[in-house]
Amino acid sequence: MQINKLFDTAIIGGGVAGTSLLYTLAEFTDMKSVVLFEKYEELAMLNSNPKANSQTLHVGDIETNYTYEKAQKVKRNASYVSNYIYNRDGLEDLGYVRDKMVLAVGEEEVSKLRERYETFKTLYPYLELWDGDFLREHEPKLMEERTEPVLAMGAREQITTVDYKRLSESFAEDALATDKNIQLHYNEEVTEIRKEKNGNYVLCTQNGEFHARTVVVNAGAYSLLFAQEMGFGHEYAILPIGGSFFFTKEKLLNAKVYTMQNPKLPFAAIHGDPDCTQAWHTRFGPTAFALPKLERYHSLHVKDLLHALNIDKDVTKVYLNLFADSTIRRYILKNFIEEIPLVGKEVFIEDARKVIPSLCVDDLTFAEGYGGMRPQIIDKQKHELLLGKPRFQKMASSST
Repeated sequence: MQINKLFDTAIIGGGVAGTSLLYTLAEFTDMKSVVLFEKYEELAMLNSNPKANSQTLHVGDIETNYTYEKAQKVKRNASYVSNYIYNRDGLEDLGYVRDKMVLAVGEEEVSKLRERYETFKTLYPYLELWDGDFLREHEPKLMEERTEPVLAMGAREQITTVDYKRLSESFAEDALATDKNIQLHYNEEVTEIRKEKNGNYVLCTQNGEFHARTVVVNAGAYSLLFAQEMGFGHEYAILPIGGSFFFTKEKLLNAKVYTMQNPKLPFAAIHGDPDCTQAWHTRFGPTAFALPKLERYHSLHVKDLLHALNIDKDVTKVYLNLFADSTIRRYILKNFIEEIPLVGKEVFIEDARKVIPSLCVDDLTFAEGYGGMRPQIIDKQKHELLLGKPRFQKMASSST
C-alpha cells in the first residue's frame, strides 16, 4: 500500500467550506503542505452547487429567523466573502450585485417588520423601508392583484447572489497559486480516518494511505459519520431534509425577495430568487421534506444512511414531538404533496402567491435537477432538533 508524506492539514470535502479553508491555510498561515480530498470529479458538486442552493449571500439583514446576536456573527462572516469577491474582481462571475428585500404581508407582519427595522437599522445602516408605492414602481409583479397591506425592508447595490461553485473553484485556484505544497485529489474518497499513537492521522482512500497532523471534515452529513467512527458525537443523529424548487417561465423579479419566517417552523420561508444559472428567470422555493438520502441526486448508500439516522427511542421521541405540533405536521404534509408530479405545484402556488399574487399554476415548472439535502442535527440527549445551532460544529472541530 502506498504511504504518502505527512501533510500539515488534510481537508475532506471540496465545497465552499473546504475550499475556503484551503485558501485561508495556504494564504494566511505558515503551513507548508495541505491536501484536499474530493470524492467527485469536480469541486462543489453537492450543496455548494448553484442548483442545490438559493445562491444567497446570507448577511442576516433580510433573514427574519436571525436574532440580533446571530446576525452580528453572520454579517461579519459574510463580509469576508463579499470582500474576497470585490478584491478578486469577481463581480458578474463569483458574485452579483442585485437588490434584495424581505416582504411583510398583512397588518401583523407589517407591524413586526417595522419593529425589526428599528432594531436592525443600526447593524445594517443601508436598510430601507419600501411601501406599496415604491414596490409598484420597482417590482410591479409584487403588487399585481394584491389587496393586503405590504411593507418591505430592503437593500440596494449589495452583493446578494453568489455562485458558490465558482467561488469554490476560485478559492482553490488562489491556493494553488501560492508557493505552498497544495494538493487537490479528485475522484478520491476518504473511507476511514485513524488516529496514530504519535497524534497524527491516517486517511485511507482507494489510492492508499495519507498522513496529516490535523484533519478537517467538511463533508455534509458524512462529517457526523466520520466523527462517530472516531468516538465523537454519538449523542447526535441526522434528519435528512431535501429541498426542491419551481421555475417561472419568464423573468418576473429583479430583486431577491424573502418572506417573513414563521417562528414555529424550523425551515426557510419561501422566497423568489433571480437564478444566475437560468438567465435570471425566477426560482421559487425551497420546499422541505424528509428524504431517505444523504446526497440528493447520487446513489444511496443504505449503510451510511442507517448510520446517520441512528434511530432509537430518543430519535423516535424527537420525530413524535415534531409530528405532535399541528403547524409542523401540516407543513411536512404540504411539502410532501408539493413533490408529487402534476399535483405539487397546485399546492405550492398558494405559498408562491404571497410573493406574486397574480401567479398562475401554468406559470410554474418543477425545477428538474435542482435542490439538495440539508441534514438537520438531532440532539438525542435533549430530544430536540438543533436547527443549525453551533454546538455540533464545536464538537466536530474538537474531533479533527
